[in-house]
Amino acid sequence: MAKKIPMRQCVGCGEMKSKKEMMRVLKTAEGDITLDLTGRKNGRGAYLCHSAECMKKARKNKGLERSFKMNIPEEVYGKLEKEFDAYE
Repeated sequence: MAKKIPMRQCVGCGEMKSKKEMMRVLKTAEGDITLDLTGRKNGRGAYLCHSAECMKKARKNKGLERSFKMNIPEEVYGKLEKEFDAYE
């Protein structure tokens, strides 16, 4: 039997991709939002493609706000983009 590949939807472009191809954005129990590079931390996760384009789209269409059911301040997006650039 073939092993099932976990698929996730990008909150930026809406494309479905395998979990390995995506980057996880995490909302911790404390309400902090951060990049989860291991993909294993506890908390609510939302997924983004590995592209700055999708980060911009997610910001514009409020994809992360919808996933986490909360308002996300501009400085959080700024911090995410910095983490993202460092990761790339």
